[in-house]
Amino acid sequence: MTFEPMSSEDEAIVEAQLQRPPRGVAGVAYRCPCGKPAVVATEPRLADGTPFPTTYYLTCPRATAACSTLESQGVMAEMTDRLETDAELAAKYGRAHEAYLRDRAALGEVPEIAGVSAGGMPSRVKCLHVLVAHALAAGAGVNPLGDEALAMIGTFWTRPCLGDDQTERQEQR
Repeated sequence: MTFEPMSSEDEAIVEAQLQRPPRGVAGVAYRCPCGKPAVVATEPRLADGTPFPTTYYLTCPRATAACSTLESQGVMAEMTDRLETDAELAAKYGRAHEAYLRDRAALGEVPEIAGVSAGGMPSRVKCLHVLVAHALAAGAGVNPLGDEALAMIGTFWTRPCLGDDQTERQEQR
């Protein structure tokens, strides 16, 4: 797992993206082509002691909205059905689960969530946001369903990102 330390500027951007202060951030795991954080790596235990299995957290509002749209269209159920009938896909998804667990273990061991990754891995699809975040952070070929979802949402970064006041005003019209 590789990530960059989160700067105070990154923290302000992530807070604006999430519309709340970020929690338990270990660093920036993926940057949008515009340079802003799009995925953060989170500690497996939050400051208040709560176990937190979501190692890769999608922060980019455009990518998050695109994942939500796919979820509302039933993509998760279709992917889960394919896992039940496609042994090769299921094996690759199982390896993605193991990769996720290794990445989280590099940040610390939390017995309460041992063996639990995120997004429904390894047997179902529960959250496309997590799978896309994992695909972006780990790179192509690690999480097959994250890669598929990422391909479905396409180039979410093509419009100017958060903070471009002129674009945001135009979108509100």
